[in-house]
Amino acid sequence: MSSLASRLAMLRKQAGSTAPQESPLKRLPQVEQAGATVTQASLPGRLARMGNALARPPGEGTALCVGAASAAMGARDLAALRRMAGVRERLIKPPAPTRPHTREVPGEEISPGLRYIEQRFAWNEPPAELDLTFARLTTARREHVLHFDTETTGLAGGTGTRAFMIGAADWHEGALRVRQLYITAMAAESAMLRAFAGWIHGDTVLVSYNGKSYDAPLLATRYRLARMANPLLGLTHVDLLHPMRRRYRQVWENCKMQTAERRLLRIVREDDLPGSEAPRAWLTYLRGGSSADLVRVAEHNLQDVRSLSGLLVAAHGWGVQGVSPDCDEN
Repeated sequence: MSSLASRLAMLRKQAGSTAPQESPLKRLPQVEQAGATVTQASLPGRLARMGNALARPPGEGTALCVGAASAAMGARDLAALRRMAGVRERLIKPPAPTRPHTREVPGEEISPGLRYIEQRFAWNEPPAELDLTFARLTTARREHVLHFDTETTGLAGGTGTRAFMIGAADWHEGALRVRQLYITAMAAESAMLRAFAGWIHGDTVLVSYNGKSYDAPLLATRYRLARMANPLLGLTHVDLLHPMRRRYRQVWENCKMQTAERRLLRIVREDDLPGSEAPRAWLTYLRGGSSADLVRVAEHNLQDVRSLSGLLVAAHGWGVQGVSPDCDEN
């Protein structure tokens, strides 16, 4: 014990302590912590007190000194931990709710990596003969009209962008038939293009929203790269974006499709996955992730082609000039 006291005395001397060796509890400031009296001091002072306590015979305040020093150190550590915990509580946000991880996808697989969905709806049936003068065209038979929309791996277009989903709606046996094709493997793209081409005939009238500038050119590129004939080439194509702009650009806040469907069809989408999120959703599934957002892409695409049908009926008979009397201009 005396050897330890000597070493403590040497450490005290090296630390530059000049305090007299006195009872460790006489001159130390006292702090109340959780109902107990504890002490705080500098390193030289603590060394001096510990040395004095060890030099005394057992039972002369040693336990009190050591216990008080331990309590002081414990109190400071506890306060520091509480401060750190408070910082972490302020910085750490609760995790965002996650959708369930599932690999299930809708539809049936009609060839390796290609899935097909078909649904039918009672939905704003147009007259047998559609007046297309609003689009600076003449007329079209209802059964010849094919509304279509694509979901792609990017919004920039070009040869690096491909369609992974094609939705189409037509009037069949008194109902609006919606058919969707989508691929779950890169190699299935040609099969999807071939299946879509089978839905198109020489008298088909295409209906889209911004399809002349985006969907049709993108599909033309994909057919060319697949060394297949482009089934859209030479067909009548009604792009509803252009007549909407001619009539409502000074009336609506914008002429996006969702604005048009809200104004003309009173449709407000809930929990809709934006088209800009479609590439991420598909690639996530392709890389082994959840299919939850891919299912939402299919729902988004379904509503797109249904709305195309409704917007075409709303525009029927507008003529080249004038605004639809059904328009909500407020």
